[in-house]
Amino acid sequence: MEKGEIRLRKVIVHILDSEVGMPVLSDTLLDYGSDFGDFLREHIYKIASTDEKKTCEFCKEESAVYQQLLILIEAGMADEAFIAASQNIASHLYGIMNQNIEIPQADFVVALFGTDTENYLALLKMDFKSSYTHKTQSDAFGNTNEIIKFRAILPAAGQKLSEAAIISLTDFTVSLTEKKYEVNGTKTNYFSKLFLNCSGSLSAKTQLAIVTRAIGAVQKKYFSDGEQFEAQMETKQVIHEQLSETGAVDVPFVLDRVFQEKEEYKEEIKEQLEKYKMEPDARIEPQAESTARRFEKQHLTTDTGVEIKIPMEQYRDGEHIEFITGADGSISILIKNVGHITSK
Repeated sequence: MEKGEIRLRKVIVHILDSEVGMPVLSDTLLDYGSDFGDFLREHIYKIASTDEKKTCEFCKEESAVYQQLLILIEAGMADEAFIAASQNIASHLYGIMNQNIEIPQADFVVALFGTDTENYLALLKMDFKSSYTHKTQSDAFGNTNEIIKFRAILPAAGQKLSEAAIISLTDFTVSLTEKKYEVNGTKTNYFSKLFLNCSGSLSAKTQLAIVTRAIGAVQKKYFSDGEQFEAQMETKQVIHEQLSETGAVDVPFVLDRVFQEKEEYKEEIKEQLEKYKMEPDARIEPQAESTARRFEKQHLTTDTGVEIKIPMEQYRDGEHIEFITGADGSISILIKNVGHITSK
């Protein structure tokens, strides 16, 4: 989904402020202009394109949100049905928030939008931010300008929303981002488990983090310091090559390259992946450019506090960087063929 494909059709906003004691539900559609429309499209695109999103499916019989979607579709997306469905969905979310004070207050935007091929419903929970603004008071002596703290500021277009969902109205697939909050004394993904009642796979970003952590744990367990250092750099290089050449990370391929004939190491990593309900033969396909950029440079920090960033191309070609292991196991880094140095 590209940003330019997003066409807003109906938008409504409800205020979910626990200090009020009840949700402030709108009875009319929002008459949004081009600026606010761009604001919403930016947030919708961020959710659709982030590697932090999860892809889930509704637990249909248990999900109040899913039941409202069925009613909305049966009514042909009529304005009255859209308003009623959005109010019911907002009230359901407010009930959860009101019982769990750790969940932030928010404006809740419900947007019906479409692309060339499909219709979607966006549920955007825009947590309030506190910021300062001016206030003017007039009396017989003139104007008095003050600076006041205003707590109901919405997230900027460039900020990511902690909890939001995009729901396909064709197959009811849910793409969501969420954050854990304390529910009954336990940190819980309330947005998916209690509000949407859906479940699904881990995000691409989370899967990639699990794989790299599992590989790093095995390397630390079995390799010496020098071997561990080289193996960690090799791991990052292999992942970088995969992302550059195929746009995806094939986990078995990475394990074969990093551990070669060490089958027992591979099995140990596969066991760790299964604990996170990840398939050992997983293929991770990030969408965001920022995810791939994390692997474009080697970031090295020595025990003496020196930090070095090495572009992966220069690390790989061997013409600019050389690592020399001394007889005592210490590592020297030789930077070669430098024509000019700039201090920043």
